[in-house]
Amino acid sequence: MTHGTLRALLVWLAAMALGVVLLLNTRFSADVSFFLPSRPTAEQQVMVDQLREGAVSRLLMIAIAGGDASQRADASRALRAALASDDSLASVQNGEAGALETARDFLLDHRYLLSDAVTPGRFSVEGLRGAVNNSVDLLSSSAGLLFKPYLARDPTGELVELVSGLNAGVQPNELDGVWASRDGERAMLLVQTRALGSDTDAQAAAIALVRERFAQATAQPGLQGLTLEMSGPGMFAVQARATIQQEVMRLSLMSAVAIALLLGFVYRRARLLLLTLVPVLSGTLAAIVVVGLVHGTVFGITVGFGAALIGEAVDYAIYYFVQSGRLGVASWRERYWPTVRLGVLTSLFGFGALLFSGFPGLAQLGLYALTGVFTAALVTRFLLPALAGPGVHLVDGARQGRMLRPLVAHAGLLRWPLVALVLVAAVYLFQQRHDLLYPNLSALSTVSQAEGDLDARLRADLGAPDARYMVVVTAPDREAALQAAERAGAALRRLVDEGLIGGFDSPARFLPSEATQNARRASLPPPEELATRLREALVDAPVSAERLQPFLDDVRAARASANLTRADLDGSGLELVVDALLLQRPGGWSVLLPLRPAPDAVAADIPVDAVRAALAGSGAIFIDLKGEFDALYGEYIQEAIQLSAAGFVAIVVALAVALRSARRLVGVVLPLVMAVLVVVAGLHASGERLHLLHLVGMLLTVAVGSNYALFFDRVGRGETLDDETLLSIGVASTTTAIGFGVLAWSSVPVLHAIGVTVGPGALLALLLSAAFAARQKGAP
Repeated sequence: MTHGTLRALLVWLAAMALGVVLLLNTRFSADVSFFLPSRPTAEQQVMVDQLREGAVSRLLMIAIAGGDASQRADASRALRAALASDDSLASVQNGEAGALETARDFLLDHRYLLSDAVTPGRFSVEGLRGAVNNSVDLLSSSAGLLFKPYLARDPTGELVELVSGLNAGVQPNELDGVWASRDGERAMLLVQTRALGSDTDAQAAAIALVRERFAQATAQPGLQGLTLEMSGPGMFAVQARATIQQEVMRLSLMSAVAIALLLGFVYRRARLLLLTLVPVLSGTLAAIVVVGLVHGTVFGITVGFGAALIGEAVDYAIYYFVQSGRLGVASWRERYWPTVRLGVLTSLFGFGALLFSGFPGLAQLGLYALTGVFTAALVTRFLLPALAGPGVHLVDGARQGRMLRPLVAHAGLLRWPLVALVLVAAVYLFQQRHDLLYPNLSALSTVSQAEGDLDARLRADLGAPDARYMVVVTAPDREAALQAAERAGAALRRLVDEGLIGGFDSPARFLPSEATQNARRASLPPPEELATRLREALVDAPVSAERLQPFLDDVRAARASANLTRADLDGSGLELVVDALLLQRPGGWSVLLPLRPAPDAVAADIPVDAVRAALAGSGAIFIDLKGEFDALYGEYIQEAIQLSAAGFVAIVVALAVALRSARRLVGVVLPLVMAVLVVVAGLHASGERLHLLHLVGMLLTVAVGSNYALFFDRVGRGETLDDETLLSIGVASTTTAIGFGVLAWSSVPVLHAIGVTVGPGALLALLLSAAFAARQKGAP
């Protein structure tokens, strides 16, 4: 071994050792960040925050089925009691009256600082008379039984309004004292975790806890046979992570085994098979490490994409081992390396175009592929010959290559049938041009139809919020943010009174601004004056002023109390509502006010124009999160088209510079374009929902297919492809088709789209290149 070779080997070993150390410290993730914008607008930032930190992202919806209503109710109570004591869960609700006691007591103690109705007019003689009469009338209703014990302390009914605000919106049915589904066949619970929705580990732990406690609760006599159903954003995140992890292992194993069997048959030498792993492992390790260093986190989908890179990375070793046996290292580098190098360059341009994507998932895929391909090619060029040593040859490479010669020689017979197929595909795509791409980001979701249907059913049964519509206000500090929220709330309340919206949530409901609390405290008259007004207001009333001494005492205490702070909410259960809607950001504070549609709204829509008109001049922003998702997907589609076009142009320019012949350029590029047309038309005609990853797959088809088209370009220069070269092209294209093709079996839409596009696309590009090269002089 020469000094140069030894030095190269030592550098490679040191790089691999460093890579392993960095790999062990690399953070992997399978959360929704893969699909979120890296440079969000103000509206998109709200969407990102809600997906990662919002209250809705921390909800788990639970249904208990089986048995009779009494058994389900008993199981519901037992499960809530078992879960309520766990600190990892912020709240567990099933409709039991006792679940609201802590929050009710807090609202009762601080009602005069929290109630919107506390104004000077509320405590005038007429105001007191009307409020007390309303409270007395309430006692005759079913709800009045709950508030009768508080009449002496709260004759003006502030607690009634505040407690009703806890359960605003559509409420679940009740059966045997607990929530039930609309058809009464399931008991319902709603759990909110303390952990953020983006904390997949914590969400997985919460889901496991629910299942464990349910198993314990239903082990009691008379409760066996009940079943548990669960859904929610955290559930989807955990299932997506498990799916991606399983897919990465399964696809990588499938790709590795299939390629190893093929190479084992071709090489017939274990040593060559092991040496082929050198560029593959080098490229994979380098790709993961570089992505981790640049992005901080490596997405699981990105690692799954690595299964396809196995097929691409082994190509270079195949070219060397198959082609150099007869020629020797120096002759191989002189005769074939320029072609391989140009193929590597076109691949780098194709993958590199993705680096500029604002879609972090695409940017990672591009960086991963670019790094892996470049490293594999570099290792093959400078290290693999030294490790393999002299005398590399296949046992019967020429014979295997000779078996392919008739296929290539007669490929020209397919020329016109292929042209006809391409024309049909082009006409079909033109006719379908307006409906080619699926116009929804859900096309990229790992959530199955059954899981989506279950989520919709549980959400409808519980009346759980979907937080589609949102009003957002920002301010430099918390006090200013709360005041802005109160101003926006006043505008929205008018829309509620007009029946245009069903309601809204606000952190100011349970944590008013200092200014509002001061104003409400100032509305409370001195005890002596209040007593005089009360006696006058209650003349001939069914309740006497003397019985309301607790009311006077509470007003006196409220006049002397300090303002509520965020710390005062701890332990009440209301802190979670406030924290979910009042968010501190690096540049200040944001307040979220989720809107609820009116009960009779068509398709649960909200009159967008009316809301925006009501908020005009307030500084608040109205956001339709579904609209933002759709707009985001539209941006991704547009960006994917632009990047794919840019990558294609870069590949064509690189080929034009290298080939220096318009005819040769057309001979290389045209089969690639034709292959893309046929594959895309075939996918759409077969019912495949095309989305932006299929667009990326088109670019990668061109990038990968050019590697094989360049070898057939040599025919156009009057060369005859020898048997070893034919074998290397055939094996390399097959390994690439295997690497990408296995992704077609993935249940992850991102990976499936790339696999189902590039796998057949690479083979079709090879076939078309051979068919059109065979008509030229010197064809094999």
